[in-house]
Amino acid sequence: MNNLNREEYSMALEGWIMAKQDIKRTAELFPPNYVFNLLPEQVQWLKKNNSNKEFCAEIGVVQGRLTMILCPLDDKGNKISVGEFPYCAFEPLENDLRLTEIQTYTVIKNALLSKDMRKIDNDSDTYLPITNQPIMEQDKAVDSIESWQSNNQDWFYAQFKEGKSKSIFNKFYVPSEKISQADADLSFVCSFGFKYSEIYQKQLPALVFIAFHKNLGNGSVETISNTYDWAKPCPPVCKIPDFGTDE
Repeated sequence: MNNLNREEYSMALEGWIMAKQDIKRTAELFPPNYVFNLLPEQVQWLKKNNSNKEFCAEIGVVQGRLTMILCPLDDKGNKISVGEFPYCAFEPLENDLRLTEIQTYTVIKNALLSKDMRKIDNDSDTYLPITNQPIMEQDKAVDSIESWQSNNQDWFYAQFKEGKSKSIFNKFYVPSEKISQADADLSFVCSFGFKYSEIYQKQLPALVFIAFHKNLGNGSVETISNTYDWAKPCPPVCKIPDFGTDE
């Protein structure tokens, strides 16, 4: 598991703060078809150390490469002091990425017999799947990822043109429900995407977490999906107590 000590962690965060002020450097750090690979041991580390309904995925630069740094939060949303910070390097997607959503429909058939054991009524009902949250519909996830692949450089350019490089994300808040339930076999591919925000009335960057598990697809009465809720960027969606600062 790749880790950063506290000094390296601070340098990585500062590296991204500096890089996002340079449009050419930003373009270099975001090659097409790159993803973060969150390994099972990193998932287990988060499960052990995080105490909040979200954890923080901070963006940094390590040895010239974009990185996602895992930062656990306590129950109040404060960063938990840890000796080392696991990180994932931005790297090419090695294989085709399968987004899975399995929906199982329940059909209930009823028959009514009279007291003299004759059928007097029968019917059947089909029940739609029950959806576990948080998941994303597969089509929305694909559209989000494809939109990032096609438009991310235009989005960065728009931020620079408006003189708002500070508005470019420093971190993402990620729902931790599935992390807290993860066993030793769960890993993720994390891709950037775009999601329209009704509050901010514009497209915002997001992280889409796509899980891989040996038991996925065994079937149940519920919807099974390996595409997890997207993470919210800071800025602009920053949480107390950090108020969106880099500290």
